[in-house]
Amino acid sequence: MNYNWNWSIFFDQSPEGTGTYADMLLSGLYWTIVTALCAWVIAFFLGSLIGVLRTLPNKTANAIGTTYVEIFRNVPLLVQMFLWYFVLPEVLPKGLGDSIKQMPDAPFYTAVVCLGFFTASRVAEQVRAGIQALPRGQRMAGTAMGFTTGQTYRYVLLPNAYRIILPPLTSEFLNNLKNTSVALTIGLLELTGRARSMQEFSFQVFEAFTAATILYVAINLVVVVCAGLLERAVAIPGQR
Repeated sequence: MNYNWNWSIFFDQSPEGTGTYADMLLSGLYWTIVTALCAWVIAFFLGSLIGVLRTLPNKTANAIGTTYVEIFRNVPLLVQMFLWYFVLPEVLPKGLGDSIKQMPDAPFYTAVVCLGFFTASRVAEQVRAGIQALPRGQRMAGTAMGFTTGQTYRYVLLPNAYRIILPPLTSEFLNNLKNTSVALTIGLLELTGRARSMQEFSFQVFEAFTAATILYVAINLVVVVCAGLLERAVAIPGQR
């Protein structure tokens, strides 16, 4: 079987009538980036909170944090995506459930929430590890200066912990970016979804997914370079 390569397919008009196939892929890239960024906001702040709960000298807080991490980290992302999109509206009160199902861009909002909560469980573990890696003297120094527990975390522990865990946080952000592809299963036309649509319309499967691969690699390289610059900018002289 001979495959007919056609790299000029990207400049052909797409059947959607809104531009070329290249425009279709760029639209998917836009939704991938927006979804990843919005989900990361949830993941970073919620994950930081859960990570702090797991390091507090309080058994109840530890139990809450541990329960969250074990639930969201151990259930496959695809299953969580289906639960958020198909199951949640059905178990809520009918009026609220119907409102969620009729919401414009429901797949986008569902993907953002699902990815945010899923990634938060992984960020929480990074934050916990970063705080526990700090010398005990830092916590004691905050106490000696008269800081409350909240102030000690805000001004002493978290700033230093974030510096330590910046490389693994970068990896988590990249995973979050790539995990947006799971959202095509609930109808979000992100980059992978657009590449799939392109190959179904044009039957140029290799061109479609080669272009998608290049775009994924490009955006990931941008993130890695920016993270490297940030790591050098926030580094404390004399410390690694």
